[in-house]
Amino acid sequence: MKDLIFAFMVNSGEAEPDAVRLARSIRTFGGEFCFNPIWMLTRQAEEDLSPATRGELFSLAVRLVSFEMDEAAASFPFASYVTAAAMAEALAQGETSCLVMMATDTLVLGPPTHLVLPAEKSLGAFPVHLKLLGSGYREPLDEFWGMIYRTCQVDEEGVYPMQTIVDEQIVRPYFNAGLLAVRPERGLLRAWKSDFDELYRQPEFETYYRSNELYHIFMHQMVLAGSALSSLKPEEFQQLPFEMNYPLHLHSRVAELKRPANLNQLITCRYEDFDEVFHSPEAGSLPQIDQDLMDWLQSQ
Repeated sequence: MKDLIFAFMVNSGEAEPDAVRLARSIRTFGGEFCFNPIWMLTRQAEEDLSPATRGELFSLAVRLVSFEMDEAAASFPFASYVTAAAMAEALAQGETSCLVMMATDTLVLGPPTHLVLPAEKSLGAFPVHLKLLGSGYREPLDEFWGMIYRTCQVDEEGVYPMQTIVDEQIVRPYFNAGLLAVRPERGLLRAWKSDFDELYRQPEFETYYRSNELYHIFMHQMVLAGSALSSLKPEEFQQLPFEMNYPLHLHSRVAELKRPANLNQLITCRYEDFDEVFHSPEAGSLPQIDQDLMDWLQSQ
């Protein structure tokens, strides 16, 4: 059985270069994990991906996993990602001790040893970067979060505090879905899909979607919080180190004392828009980058 399988979801088109970069970064900088399996889940058939992408994925030994999904359902933000995560978890059960689901706007910059969870942990993840719609730990539970908790059957006595990464707010559990390490046999990602499918189209939420598009965009992460609280004991959660999932696109908003001085200090990072982060005039405000890594980034 493998110790770790990497998985991510991509649609054809604009996200393809991100997916290829992520796979290349694992193979280049993953250290002892550089040869571990990489799965790319997509709603497209292999022939729908560009020939260049297909060639790159083949050379990087990336397994392509196609899945079908209703077009109407897929139009909801991140619904495809939730479905892909559940499918990856089902395929990974019995194949690996830990599955890592990653957003494609991720780069692996060093051996991600922390993604192999200790035996007593079932979820390795991070709080969200910014509180935004999160539920403050010392604030009353609002109606929106209350509906999620009720549907997911969350026991509020099991709720614990965490601090958001960038704006450092104390919130009830609210995870960034862009990097999740799970034990497949615990079924968290499949519970997430089940809860999400039950919740996101309920008419009670439509008013929220219309009032603020962020409810629409981040519904998947709010449901993930409910699923995790319902499925796992608090002691099964492992917060991953600050050097992982670091948000380069929010670097200027991170507390100055916490900012990495050098990009090479990071294990994984997120960027949202590769060209905007690395090739815009604001790129000069990023951490220092050693020459070898700079050469690799320029080659991408």
